[in-house]
Amino acid sequence: MLRKCTRSYPRCPCLGPLASSRSIAVAVVVGLLVTLGSDGHRLSAADTPKRPNIVLIMVDDMGWSYLGCYGGEIDTPNIDSLARDGLRFTRFYNNAVCGATRASLLTGLYCQQAGHRGDRWNEPKDFDRCVLIPEVLQANGYHTAMVGKWQGRDLAVKRGFDRFFGPNCRAKISYWDAVVQNDFSLDDQPWEHPDDFFMTDAFNDYSVEFLQNAVKGERPFFLYVAYIAPHWPLHAREETIAPYRERYRQTGWDGWREKRLARQQELGLLPEDATPAVRNQSVPDWSKDPNKDWQAERMAVYAAQISNVDRGVGRLLDVLETSGADENTLVLFLSDNGAAPDGGFTPSKSGFGFAPNANNANWRKDGVAIRPGSGPELMPGPHDTFSAYGLAWALTSNTPLRDAKQSAYEGGIRTPLIARWPAIIKQGNGLTRQPGHVMDIMATCLDLAGVEYPTEFQGRRPTPMEGRSLTPIFRGEQREGHELIAWNCARGRAIQMGDWKLVRPRDNQPWELYNLATDIGETRNLASNEPERVTTMTAKYQEWRQRVGAK
Repeated sequence: MLRKCTRSYPRCPCLGPLASSRSIAVAVVVGLLVTLGSDGHRLSAADTPKRPNIVLIMVDDMGWSYLGCYGGEIDTPNIDSLARDGLRFTRFYNNAVCGATRASLLTGLYCQQAGHRGDRWNEPKDFDRCVLIPEVLQANGYHTAMVGKWQGRDLAVKRGFDRFFGPNCRAKISYWDAVVQNDFSLDDQPWEHPDDFFMTDAFNDYSVEFLQNAVKGERPFFLYVAYIAPHWPLHAREETIAPYRERYRQTGWDGWREKRLARQQELGLLPEDATPAVRNQSVPDWSKDPNKDWQAERMAVYAAQISNVDRGVGRLLDVLETSGADENTLVLFLSDNGAAPDGGFTPSKSGFGFAPNANNANWRKDGVAIRPGSGPELMPGPHDTFSAYGLAWALTSNTPLRDAKQSAYEGGIRTPLIARWPAIIKQGNGLTRQPGHVMDIMATCLDLAGVEYPTEFQGRRPTPMEGRSLTPIFRGEQREGHELIAWNCARGRAIQMGDWKLVRPRDNQPWELYNLATDIGETRNLASNEPERVTTMTAKYQEWRQRVGAK
C-alpha cells in the first residue's frame, strides 16, 4: 500500500518548502537509564520503562541518488515519506562492501575490530571481540527481530534476535529460488519455500508479520530488515518492470545523470558550488550505444527491485500508523555501500553477464537451468537469467559521487540515510550535513534505550565502542562527532578529518587530497597545495590502521 503521496517524486511537491506539517500528539521522554548486568541477563517487561522502538531498514548495493528524495526518478513514495516527515543525511558513510558494513553497523566498531579485513564481502564476526545491538537490547528488555541477509556462522537467533527469517547468505543468490540460498530459516528451523516464492516479497511478508506481533507486545522493539535487493542478479516480476521500461529507453545514463544533478540542486542536497564527479571516460555515450533496449531493460529491472522494497516499507509504515506506534518509533533507512559496477558494458553470450567464469551452471528454478549470458536475446528479470547492470548505470546511481562499490572514493562509501521519529524529529523534510558512519547506529540504539555499552557481556569483554550517538542530530543539535573516520577498502584507503579527505586508490599510488565542502565529486586533487596537511593526515591514518588492526 502506498503512503499519503503516490506521485512520482521528481514531480511531487511533498518535499518542497511548503511541505505540510504534521500534528505531534505525544511527547516522548526517552526512558530511564537501565544498566546492563555483567552476566547479560534479560530484564523482565516489568523492569522496562517506555523507551522508543527502532526499525532499521538496509538495502544492498543501492547508490546515493536512486531514491526520489535524493534526486532519483524511481518511484519510491513510501521511502520518500520518511524524508518528508523526517531527516536526510547528506554525509553518512559505510564500509564500501556488504559484510564489512554489517559488521560495523551491528557492533559499533570499525569492521577490522570485529574480525573483518574490510576488503572482503563475507567474513564472520569474531564474537569474542564484540557484542551486537540485538544482544544488548534483548538483554535489556527489548523484543528483537530480524528479516533478511545474515552473514555469519551462527544463526541470528543465537546472537540476540528473538525472531529471524532469511538466508545465511554466503554465496549464491536467486530471488526466485530459496533453495539456491543454501539455508533459509525461520527462527532456528529450516524453512520450506512455497511454489510462488520471490525473495523480496517473502522479506516483506515476514517483516510485516514480525512487526504486527511486536506492536502488540508490552516491550519496546528493535526490528532489523536487511534486504538483499537491489543486489544482482536482476530479478523482478514483469508487472513491476513494465512501468520503467520506456522510462529508460527514452532517457539513458547520460540524460538521467543530468536530471538527477539538477534535482539534487533543487532539493538542497548539494551546495550551490558543489562540483560533481567527472564523467568516467570508459562509459560510452548513450546516443552511440547499439544495445539501448537491453541497457534500458537492465536498469528497468533494477528499478523494479527498489520499487518492491518501497512497497514493503509502505506496509511497515502502515502497521506502525494503524497501531499507534509510529509516534514513538525511530525508523532508519540506508544502503550498505555504493552501487555495484558488475555487469559489463556489452552483451555476453557466455557466463552470467557479470561473471563469465562463475560456477553457477547447476542453479535451477523449477528444474530449468539458468541460461548463460545476458544480451539482446536474453533480457534480465525472469528466473532463468542471471545478470547485473554494469558500470554505466552504477555511476549514474552514485551521482554526483565518484566511483562505485568497494572504492574508497565517495561513490563506494557514502550512503543515503533517512531518519523519521515523529516525537523528536518535528521538522520534516530536514537535511543535515553533519557526517556520520554506520558504526554510530549501535551507539544511537543504546543511547535511545538508556543502556550503557557493556564492558563485560556473557563472559566476553567486547572492544570499547567506536560509534557515537546520532541522537543530538535528530534533536536538531550539533553533536560532538568523530575526530576522524578512516577506511581500508578493497579498492583504496581513506581518512576524513572535517571536510578534508585523503584517499589512496591503490597502495602503489600517491595519496590524493580533496575538500569535500566544495568538491563532492573529488575532482581537484589538492595534495601538492597542502603538503603539511597530507603529512599530518597520513600519520593519523597510520595510527588508525595500527590501532584497529587494518592491513
